[in-house]
Amino acid sequence: MLRNKFQLDKTAFSFDAHEDVTKERAYWLSKSPDERLEAMELMRQINYDYDPATDRVSRVLAVVERPSG
Repeated sequence: MLRNKFQLDKTAFSFDAHEDVTKERAYWLSKSPDERLEAMELMRQINYDYDPATDRVSRVLAVVERPSG
């Protein structure tokens, strides 16, 4: 699980003005596409409290019989 791979250093926070996005943009552009997708997946797991090891998509099947003819 990705959540176990990363630990949050709560002392490393800093706040910037909302308009100052150039540093954040440069940071993410310096990462490989795989690293960006891995970060996105981690944020998705945190936001939706999703554990891919235990959560599954429910399988719903319906049998429909078509009239012959």
